[in-house]
Amino acid sequence: MKNTHKIKLTNILEKIYCQVDFKKHIKRDPVEFLHKYKNPRDIEVAGLIASSLAYGRIDLFKPVIESILTAMRGNPYQYVMKFSPKRELDKFKKLNYRMTRGIDIACMIYGIHTICREYGSLKQMFYSYYQKSQGNLKITLSKMTDFFCSIDTTPLYGRKIYPRSYLFLFPSPAKGSPCKRLNLFLRWMVRNGDEVDFGIWNEIPPSKLIIPLDIHISRAANYLSLSKRKNPSWKMAREITETLKLIDPADPVRFDFSLCHLTMSGKLPKTSDRYL
Repeated sequence: MKNTHKIKLTNILEKIYCQVDFKKHIKRDPVEFLHKYKNPRDIEVAGLIASSLAYGRIDLFKPVIESILTAMRGNPYQYVMKFSPKRELDKFKKLNYRMTRGIDIACMIYGIHTICREYGSLKQMFYSYYQKSQGNLKITLSKMTDFFCSIDTTPLYGRKIYPRSYLFLFPSPAKGSPCKRLNLFLRWMVRNGDEVDFGIWNEIPPSKLIIPLDIHISRAANYLSLSKRKNPSWKMAREITETLKLIDPADPVRFDFSLCHLTMSGKLPKTSDRYL
């Protein structure tokens, strides 16, 4: 990147970041749910549930997330630790959202239950994989999704199967997916320093994170020339992140929240002209 280009990009990104009203936009973001909790283990569980369902229109998926967390009576971690498919499944049967059925949501919660029973917490599971992969985030995320896609689902579906509607909740970077929702979850857990994210997984440096790539970030990346790629993928997410590292090597995804909400608010130009 030419120095003049870098200076211009830095100025634009920093201006966007400094002008965003974090408190205002948190109310229009699934991260809002996490701010209702103080216990890190509750934040983890609520975070994985909220991020996994954060696709489509926010006004449609937020009520679903709210219904799930309300059923947990203010203690998501204790709820998943005591989760019983036989006892709880009926509560989820009518809780459908687009391609995700209530039974798939219940199966995800059962998967979190299995992890917390085996490792103690989501953080301990993730960090175990992270250490074994020597800090390779792609491998770590792939191992995490593999876990959810290998649990015994018989208590939920009546036999050990993995419907597409369930697998959709756990895309894998090993298959090229940009993994927007899982990277969003990691941003919430790892980053710190502003009013949005929590920094409760502080053993993992923010420099390791990959930007949560969705249609909003893809559009912003096009206007700001953050990537030469057009089709959302893990490679595109990495390329955008590497460009942002030129601006902030220690915390490249710092700009994610502001860029995403700039685009969501319709303030990004809709012409084909780029900023850079």
